Amino acid sequence: MFSSLRKIQNPILKSVISAVTSFAIVTIVGSVVIDLAKSERNEKSVYKLGVYASLIGTAAGAVFGLIIPTDKTKTAKKTDQKQDTVTDKKVWQDWRNFVVTRKVKESEEITSFYLEPEDKEEIPNFKPGQFLTIKLDIPSQQRPVIRTYSLSDRNEPNQYYRLSIKRELAPKGLDVPPGIASNFMHDRIEEGSIIPAKPPNGKFYIDVNKSLPAVLISNGVGITPMIAMAKASSLLNPSKNVWFVHGARNGQYHAFRDEVLAIAQQNSQLKVHYRYSRPQPEDEGHYQSNGYVDATLIKDSILPEIKNIYGSTDAEYFLCGSPAFLTSLREGLAELGVLEERVFFESFSKGSSKVSEKKKTETKDTSEGKEVVFAQSGKTATWQSNDGTILEFAEDNGINPPNSCRAGICLTCMCRIEEGEIEYEEPPTGTPDEGTVLICIAKPKTEKVVLDI
Repeated sequence: MFSSLRKIQNPILKSVISAVTSFAIVTIVGSVVIDLAKSERNEKSVYKLGVYASLIGTAAGAVFGLIIPTDKTKTAKKTDQKQDTVTDKKVWQDWRNFVVTRKVKESEEITSFYLEPEDKEEIPNFKPGQFLTIKLDIPSQQRPVIRTYSLSDRNEPNQYYRLSIKRELAPKGLDVPPGIASNFMHDRIEEGSIIPAKPPNGKFYIDVNKSLPAVLISNGVGITPMIAMAKASSLLNPSKNVWFVHGARNGQYHAFRDEVLAIAQQNSQLKVHYRYSRPQPEDEGHYQSNGYVDATLIKDSILPEIKNIYGSTDAEYFLCGSPAFLTSLREGLAELGVLEERVFFESFSKGSSKVSEKKKTETKDTSEGKEVVFAQSGKTATWQSNDGTILEFAEDNGINPPNSCRAGICLTCMCRIEEGEIEYEEPPTGTPDEGTVLICIAKPKTEKVVLDI
């Protein structure tokens, strides 16, 4: 009975139910007593006593119902649900305008942009490691340029988003233009500029509540999501052991060196190791080792520390950096016996899943082809299963749609599908607009597909 009453949130209702219950109990007991006393001469007195007892019991039950404490479990649950609802309201749909409130040069190549909502309303926090998708109206481009950049800061409560962007220069010896979006951000975007953005997204993030230690390994601009991870761990779970390993050319190209060290000074569970490949004399005392970040460094410097604390080397590894860096670390960690499910990474580099020309020649495709119509270009072609993605198929047919990540992340290749259906090689990380598809990871599903390209 007591546990049932404690679950009732309304105090008046709880008091009434307690009073009625007490009245029923006293009445039943009184009836038994009166029945036993029927043969006695004081039967009238017993009846009178029974009435008084019922009234007193009812009053006592009412008082008891008011003073018994309420079980807080349900209340807490309702509060949590309310908080979830409030958080959900912060998440916007589609594009939302943000104002650049600060622009800060972090290193020779990297500049940070602080974004606050133009409407002054709340913005949601994000899972540390996720990215923000932005849209840029660049005069030289026929259509808006869409790019994704890792969120490089984490604060509680969340008041702004920070994007730290590396200026991408044209590669030496290659006939490839410099990064359109990154150079536009560095050269043309200033404080007060308006940039539309979609909500934070991405599958590459750390769960700071896990008991396993985390090793954050990066080079170059790959440091950006790692800062968010390190800050979130220190803010939300300061007892979690985190190793922060970063490689840079030298101090001139090392962004956020002092910022990460400041976090480590506040949290002894965050251990920092900087490695410079070409240090300058003025860098003395600002880095721990010389060379490139690789699996040998992890084996010699990090694993012994983890084993000393935990008795084993089991940990989660988060990687972010150049393609060669990622390949080297993944292979090296595998050789060290690290399970594949313990290694997390996200590559924004261009790649290709297309079957090689040699393999195409050797493997004859006997399946019936699918008709793909590129409406804007006025071209129609028959796609076979070894033609790769729709993006690769378009390029093979002399059409060059906008693209960047080629991994279903950045939304640059997003285009409207006018007829038919497609299927993805794997679920996209980015969320395309309704009625559009990401052709970099898509293949035709129906016999005919019409695309606005």
